[in-house]
Amino acid sequence: MILYENERARELVNRYADTILRLSYTYLKNTHDAQDICQDVLVKLLTEPRTFESPDHERAWVLRVTANACKDLLKSAWRKRTCGLDESLEVPAPEAEDGTVLAAVNALPPRYRAVIYLYYYEGYQAAEIGQILGIPTATVHTRLARGRERLKLELGGTEYGQQTV
Repeated sequence: MILYENERARELVNRYADTILRLSYTYLKNTHDAQDICQDVLVKLLTEPRTFESPDHERAWVLRVTANACKDLLKSAWRKRTCGLDESLEVPAPEAEDGTVLAAVNALPPRYRAVIYLYYYEGYQAAEIGQILGIPTATVHTRLARGRERLKLELGGTEYGQQTV
C-alpha cells in the first residue's frame, strides 16, 4: 500500500508540480509561498480521493484549487500582518530579465496575469479559464483584452508585427 502511495505521489509531482508552481508564482510573486501552495495542493490531491472524468478534468481541478489557495493566502489576515524573510533580508527571488514578455506578464495585476498565463502558457480556452477561476467567460474575455492592451503598451507595440522605437 505504501509503495503505491509513493508511486502515486511521484506521478502527481511529475505531472503537476511545475504547473502549480508557475501559476502560484504568478499570483504570489514569492517562490517560497508558491512552493507551499504546491505542497498543499498535492497533499490535498493525495489525501482526499476524487474521481475525475478525464485527465483534463483532473488538471482543471488542480489549477482551480491552486488559484483558490493563492487567493486565500493573499487575503489572509496573517499575510497582511507579517513580513516575509525575503523582504527583511532583501534577497529577491530570481526574476525574468527586464524587457522580456514574461517580465511584462509578471508586472500585470493579478486578475490579468492569471488569465494571460492560463490562456497563453497553459493553452486553456476562455470558457475553461472561467471555470477554473470561477468567473464568467465574458469576464475572461474582458481581462484578456485589457491584459493584452497593457502588455502592448508595456512592450511598445502599436500594431501586429510593429514596435515603436
